Amino acid sequence: MRICILTQPLCTNYGGLLQAYALQVVLKRMGHEVWTENRKENPLSLISKFKLFIKRILAPIRGIYYGTDEQNKVISQYTELFIRNYITITDPVTSNTKEVLRRYAFDAYIVGSDQVWRPCYSYYLPNYFLDFTMGDKVKRIAYAASFGTSEWEFTAEQTEQCAALAKSFDAISVREDSGVELCSKYLGVNAVCLLDPTLLLRKEDYVYLVEKEQVTAFDSKLMTYVLDQSEEKQIIIQELSYKLGLTPIVVMPKFTFEKTGPKEINNCIFPPVTKWLRGFMDAKYVVTDSFHGTVFSIIFNKPFIVIANKERGLGRFTSLLRMLGLESRLVYTFDDITDQLIYTSIDFTQVNRILRRERDRALEFLKASLR
Repeated sequence: MRICILTQPLCTNYGGLLQAYALQVVLKRMGHEVWTENRKENPLSLISKFKLFIKRILAPIRGIYYGTDEQNKVISQYTELFIRNYITITDPVTSNTKEVLRRYAFDAYIVGSDQVWRPCYSYYLPNYFLDFTMGDKVKRIAYAASFGTSEWEFTAEQTEQCAALAKSFDAISVREDSGVELCSKYLGVNAVCLLDPTLLLRKEDYVYLVEKEQVTAFDSKLMTYVLDQSEEKQIIIQELSYKLGLTPIVVMPKFTFEKTGPKEINNCIFPPVTKWLRGFMDAKYVVTDSFHGTVFSIIFNKPFIVIANKERGLGRFTSLLRMLGLESRLVYTFDDITDQLIYTSIDFTQVNRILRRERDRALEFLKASLR
């Protein structure tokens, strides 16, 4: 089959890139031809271009910088290289989704994974319910689609439109157990909860990428991947570093372009995806506030602590940790960091046993849905 995957736009998000990569690998191993939709932002109107021009002029005064296309290319040079080397993408898609994708004569569309069904992240939500395929004889599948939260965030209009579209799907799976209930209650469809695509591959698949690119090993062994920095999170990292006697690894840009602007652009570049993977591979311990940071700690069987990230959606964390019996690894404040938590080992034999079972369920879902 010729398959198109719709996920969030591919950019500098390591987890987003790796889940897109993983789902392609799985489907290609099944013998399918696979592309991921190369979704881009809609072209700016003249008014929007003028507003952006004014914002750039005022940036030094306001302390908020907006990158030009050329500056953004510098910042994302390594993540873009990963896309070029490892993810097969379509021609760029903006607003004219159907016109671009119909050239490929796809037999099936798969929506997911990542937070494709979260309105604040999806510019035109009905596209992620395949509105542009209505009338076409194609398979419509959702694989580990995520609402990002256990709360219903659709407007009444979005709910009505997306519920009608969801009923045309051949099979629906979601990434969080709360998503099963949301599908039933608001969309009127049945769904099953399945693994994030990154968990469909094994540790060896990611080690292969790291070794293929000959990424230098880290001497430091406390992998830290924190998306939303705060003073309390830094105190937690310092406490773990002291208690464990490990030096932190940071595989993120030193600065953000929005705060420093072009004068520090070389320190705003996102490191290569394989260097990020190497951090987990070499770690003796991980601390993160990221869903995919949690996922890769589990894939590499590393002891970890995940700091609750309520703003980005807690349901993603609790669903996965509950499935694997790892709820105790989630902390909310510094006061939750106890010696017992730090030094208690994780039974990865049991975790891996559950993952094998869930991986088999997920692969069978994909095979059955594409028959």
